[in-house]
Amino acid sequence: MSMRLVLTLHTCSMESPREELVLDRSQVKKAVQALQAYIKSSSSSQKLFQNEGQVVSLLFTQWKIPKKEQIIRIPLPHALRTESGDVCLFTKDEPNMTTEQTRRFYKKLLTERGVKHVIEVIPFKMLKTEYKPFEAKKRLLGNFDLFLADARIRRRLPSQIGKHFYLRKKSPLSVNLESKHLARYMERLIHGTTVSVSNKGSCCMARVAHSGMTADEIVENVITAVSTISSKLATTGTNIKIIHLKSETSVALPIYTSDLSHVQLLEEAQKKARLTKGAQKRKKENEKTEVSELITKETEKDKDSEEEEMPQLVPIETPAKKPKQEGISIKGLKKAPKPAGKGLKKTVKDKKLAKITPKVTEPVLKRKAKTNKI
Repeated sequence: MSMRLVLTLHTCSMESPREELVLDRSQVKKAVQALQAYIKSSSSSQKLFQNEGQVVSLLFTQWKIPKKEQIIRIPLPHALRTESGDVCLFTKDEPNMTTEQTRRFYKKLLTERGVKHVIEVIPFKMLKTEYKPFEAKKRLLGNFDLFLADARIRRRLPSQIGKHFYLRKKSPLSVNLESKHLARYMERLIHGTTVSVSNKGSCCMARVAHSGMTADEIVENVITAVSTISSKLATTGTNIKIIHLKSETSVALPIYTSDLSHVQLLEEAQKKARLTKGAQKRKKENEKTEVSELITKETEKDKDSEEEEMPQLVPIETPAKKPKQEGISIKGLKKAPKPAGKGLKKTVKDKKLAKITPKVTEPVLKRKAKTNKI
């Protein structure tokens, strides 16, 4: 079964940074009726429809990926969960009390403040001891649909519950248990829903209703959810491109499609924002340059004043005294005596050589020449 949906939207201007999308109620009701007919037509969805198991969700597709992560809380006119729904509350450990005593204390506090919803209370000490293994944490994640946390211990929870709570988008919502309007605040959180807008993609999903609701109740929840999300998105202008309505097993039915004019308006708004940022930066730079110029001028003036005030110091010449040279007498200088042992040895050797080598004279040479002739 196919149904084409055409939504008439009010003309919107991009001058305001955040703007609500106003949907046509009749067109949204047609989409809800088509979705209910699709769920009833499937054979496996009838049991889930009776047990309120099928969840109806809104799928938002944005024109551009947001720069920051954001969690938006959406109060719904019709409760998404029943009073016997699965809700868990992590509380602070009370001094001089055991885990059972703290559980009873906070359950009594909730009943006294007028909280009608059935809530399972888990103290922080019990979470650290009984739910320390990975299997216990996984079981805890599957047993409950919504997790609440005392605002006093919320920062200590990520190291205890692990990353799977955040990957499954079941991160605990902070609650001020000391508030005077605790019942009204808890009802808004339990009956409402949340949307986690990530900066890693352009799509986000919000649980809006369940299959046990009537068509009018689903329509009212859809319209309020779209208006709150479009107004609380931290982007300039209407960044929403397409909105689909779907269940767990059905196809996604489009209930809103934006024109290309929104892209031009969005780009113009972003250009204006960039220009304003650039102007602010230029102002800051000009202020810095002016300050630096003033500082340099003041330093130059200080230097000039110091040079004028400082007198010129003339050094006074003092007669330099010549150092006395110690006169060394020639008589005082004596030759160093040679070592006795070495000198004796040399003289003895010279005498021996003189005795061995005879003196050669002319007559001796003549005699040697005659003998050689003979």
